Amino acid sequence: MEKALPLIPAKRYFTIGEVSDLCEVKPHVLRYWEQEFTQLRPMKRRGNRRYYQHHEVLMIRRIRDLLYDQGFTISGARNKLQELVQTERDKRRNGEVLLDGMEPIAVEDSAFPDAGDSLPSDYHTDDDEVPADKLLMVRRELFEIREMLSSAY
Repeated sequence: MEKALPLIPAKRYFTIGEVSDLCEVKPHVLRYWEQEFTQLRPMKRRGNRRYYQHHEVLMIRRIRDLLYDQGFTISGARNKLQELVQTERDKRRNGEVLLDGMEPIAVEDSAFPDAGDSLPSDYHTDDDEVPADKLLMVRRELFEIREMLSSAY
C-alpha cells in the first residue's frame, strides 16, 4: 500500500527543508529539479535561501508522482508537466475554473438561490453564534462575489 504524503499546512512560504518533508524528496533533488523543470522557480532571499509557495509544493508533488510513481524519465516528466500546464491554461481560457487537485462537480443552479432570498424559515441561531441577519448579509455578499467571478471568465 502506498503511503500518503503529509498535508500541506496553510502557510505562504515553505523552506526547502519543509518542502523536502512535505514531498518526501531530499533537498538536493529539489535543487536539481529546479534546473530541469523551468516551471519550478522558488523565490530566493538572503544567502540564496529558497522559499517555495503552495503552488510550487503542489508542482513538486506532481513531478514526484510522474517520476517515482508513474515511471517517467526527466524528459518525459518535463513534457507531461508542460502538457498539464497547457491543459489547465486552456480550461481557464474556456471559462472552466478548477482548483488544483480537485475534481469538478456538477451543481444545479437551483442549489444556489438568488442573493435576495431570505434564510429558510426553519433556520435559527443560538445566542452564542452569529445573528441570522449578519449571516444573511454575508451570504448576499458571497453571491455578489460569485456573480462578479462568473462574469470575469
